[in-house]
Amino acid sequence: MTLRGARVVLRPTVPSDVPSLAAIRATPEVYARWRGGEDLVAAVREDLAEPGAEQLTIEDEGVVIGMIQWSAETDPEYRHASIDIYLDPAVHGRGLGTDAVRTLARHLIADHGHHRIVIDPAADNAAAIRCYAKVGFRPVGIMRSYERGADGTWHDGLLMDLLAEELTP
Repeated sequence: MTLRGARVVLRPTVPSDVPSLAAIRATPEVYARWRGGEDLVAAVREDLAEPGAEQLTIEDEGVVIGMIQWSAETDPEYRHASIDIYLDPAVHGRGLGTDAVRTLARHLIADHGHHRIVIDPAADNAAAIRCYAKVGFRPVGIMRSYERGADGTWHDGLLMDLLAEELTP
């Protein structure tokens, strides 16, 4: 399924997207958050093979600018979806990440019936946190020592969630 936002198009990721996505992952800003070792082509292919996750390539005017993925907790007592995204730093600050997150959130709520969506940026990733807040995500709390960084030390994450009725237009 292809999803259309105000500016972006989210479409299923195909093998021919791998080199473009690997190049985006290689940018210092994205690599610092997503890492992936020395072979980023292999890392992107591993992402695409991740069971239970659906990856969508983000395009702006026909150009690949990133990837957004989602997965779902299917236990009916805890059912919700989660989102993760990376975007080419060359297009940061243009509202394209916000458009991509909003477009996917709308799809997860309207087409999959999710009432709650979570996202977990690094606690020090102010730009991502602002982006998600524009969509309606709210901070839930700090997850201390949540993720091991490239430097080998543990870093905090921020759990944010969005209830269906909080999605901004």
